[in-house]
Amino acid sequence: MSHTYLTTEQLSERIHYDPRTIRTRLKDSVLLEGVHYIRPFGGRKLLFIWEAIQRDIGQASANPVMGIPMANGGVAHG
Repeated sequence: MSHTYLTTEQLSERIHYDPRTIRTRLKDSVLLEGVHYIRPFGGRKLLFIWEAIQRDIGQASANPVMGIPMANGGVAHG
């Protein structure tokens, strides 16, 4: 399966968010490591997986669920 990897700047152009917002507010709250982004070769650089972001971008507003998001993409109900 082929993935499209984007830098933070490239992702910001596609979803119209400032790169700083992606790094500080979205990363690790709605964009999860291993699901929506990777750190190639264990480095500091982030590469975002466009297909995963495209798949999940509207989920939160389409399904307003009260719960705690889990790293595997599920939700823990409180």
